[in-house]
Amino acid sequence: MFYSRKILPALEQELETREIVVLTGMRQVGKTTILNRLFAEIASSNKVLLDLGNPLHRKVFEEENFDNIWNNLKQFGVTNGSRAYLFLDEIQNLPQISQVVKYLYDHWSVKFFLTVSASFYLKNLFPESLAGRKLVFELFPLTFAEFLTFGNVKRESTASFSQKAAAKNKIGYEKIIKYYQEFMEFGGFPLVVLEENFSRKRQLLEEIFKSYFEQDVKSLADFKEIAKLRDLILLLPTRIGAKVEVGKLASELAVSRETVYNYLGFLEQTYFISLLPQFSQSADRQAAGGKKLFFGDTGLANLLGKISLGQAFENSVFQNLRPDFKLQYFHRGAGGEIDFVVEGKIGLEAKTTASAREVANLVKRAKGPGLTENYLVTLNYSEEKKAVLATDL
Repeated sequence: MFYSRKILPALEQELETREIVVLTGMRQVGKTTILNRLFAEIASSNKVLLDLGNPLHRKVFEEENFDNIWNNLKQFGVTNGSRAYLFLDEIQNLPQISQVVKYLYDHWSVKFFLTVSASFYLKNLFPESLAGRKLVFELFPLTFAEFLTFGNVKRESTASFSQKAAAKNKIGYEKIIKYYQEFMEFGGFPLVVLEENFSRKRQLLEEIFKSYFEQDVKSLADFKEIAKLRDLILLLPTRIGAKVEVGKLASELAVSRETVYNYLGFLEQTYFISLLPQFSQSADRQAAGGKKLFFGDTGLANLLGKISLGQAFENSVFQNLRPDFKLQYFHRGAGGEIDFVVEGKIGLEAKTTASAREVANLVKRAKGPGLTENYLVTLNYSEEKKAVLATDL
């Protein structure tokens, strides 16, 4: 059964455009499923879907003369006599494919859909000569709204944060909260979400981490001490929602600060973690501010370390917001902190329980950065006017 993702309509709009479409995201987030769906929607028979994890499929493109690739594609029923549609899955398995894609795109009528498991690959191995030729879409683990879709659970939904705050309903909340608790514990990888047995959910998360470490880390990273990167990963869960202190991490790992920066950069570019920048009206201050750490998936964070309920909740809120909004956080000395600044306008504070005092503190803190709206996102039900229920995200 196919479960739709929020990103799908935007990708469907690109089916007949000229540009190369690149779908990127961590392993097991559903890129291949979406690629197969898009492939099925192409009416033309002059199309092929190839998995570059398959050595036989990689061989199609291993030609010194790129024009000879058409002879190989004929074996799959694809010719250059009319517009061809080439769907290539997991292109990081063939680094030189970028040269092939550019050549075929420039010389023939070809529509490319590509998937890749890391923006690291796009940044380091995909040539800048494709600038202006490609559109990049990012796919993340499920949001809570998608989580409910995968579970065939219906929910009333409103668009804006102000509408969510005004439309709270306790009966609706009671029906949904158990699903949010599951989402907080096991995260949003589709295979994990669809598995009903909780023990197997954990086993699947273990396999996802193993696959990430064995395939992405060992194949894409060029680090001398992979064990140190592993050790860093195990230090990170308890730092969720906190500023990354590179000096302390370097000291604990007995490596240089530069090495830690490189490790964190790699983990971010492979979607394992996200580093949230500090909000400031000044671009210089924003760049200089320390970054807050979040995991790409709350289930993985729970798997790899003992995190508090508050950390799991804040990470789950981040996981819900990230696909749709530009996120930062606000911090100003004794002026306090706001967990998320959404699109530079809206302040959101993640609290398991909302109170009138918490609301008043948030309103006070939001005056500093001049935010137009501010709300508490809360796990437990609250009638506070400024409270948005996490179950409504």
